[in-house]
Amino acid sequence: MTELRRGSRVRLVPRAGGDIFDIALAGRTAVVEAIEEDLEGGRQVAVTLDDDPGRDLGEARFLGHRFFFGLDEVELLPGETAAGPREPRILVAGIGNVFLGDDGFGVAVAQRLGSHRLPEGVDVVDFGIRGMDLAYALQADYDAVVFVDTAPRGEPPGTLSVIEPDLDPDEVVIDTHGMDPVRVLGLARALGRVPPRVLVVACEPARIVHGEHDEDLVDELSPPVAAAVDEAVRLVAELAAELRRKVVER
Repeated sequence: MTELRRGSRVRLVPRAGGDIFDIALAGRTAVVEAIEEDLEGGRQVAVTLDDDPGRDLGEARFLGHRFFFGLDEVELLPGETAAGPREPRILVAGIGNVFLGDDGFGVAVAQRLGSHRLPEGVDVVDFGIRGMDLAYALQADYDAVVFVDTAPRGEPPGTLSVIEPDLDPDEVVIDTHGMDPVRVLGLARALGRVPPRVLVVACEPARIVHGEHDEDLVDELSPPVAAAVDEAVRLVAELAAELRRKVVER
């Protein structure tokens, strides 16, 4: 079996009889972003194309414009080394509902981080309220995940906290739209994997909006929470760099 690593450059050689995308991508060169495992235990290679006009999304550390191929559908380009030390991988997950006032804090931080230069191997994704997507993303080979969310903890509005949550081994709640970090971690573990290190950067909200009626919807952050976004961006960047450093030193 061909061994690959994140960052390897490959040529795409899809199997005969594939779909229109396989025909269009055959022979193109790409960079390996991840080796991922599906629910049946099969392994796939996630790649971004060398000539993809949306490649800047990946350089901004947002996952996007990725294609998936079997291990036998990619070949290393000449001069590439198949095996080698794996680069650390850290996922920063912005979560929340932008229509529920301060609940959109995590999304705002993720979007702001997109314009920052982050260490290699740090991926930033705005998951919004897509809990199932986040649980599946955690099945990739991430060494740590940093959730960014709001959490009422009785502090002054806009206060930031770093929390390392406990995951109840008996709690597995499948809620495809819920984004409570502990529940998502329970689902991720049920699917097969949770990263070894999990942190939550939480912001104290000024107002809780439940959105039970259309008139309750608020598509902006309160002033103290909005003012905390830049500080959270710095904090998350520092945490991601520190987590990456600790993985390298292990």
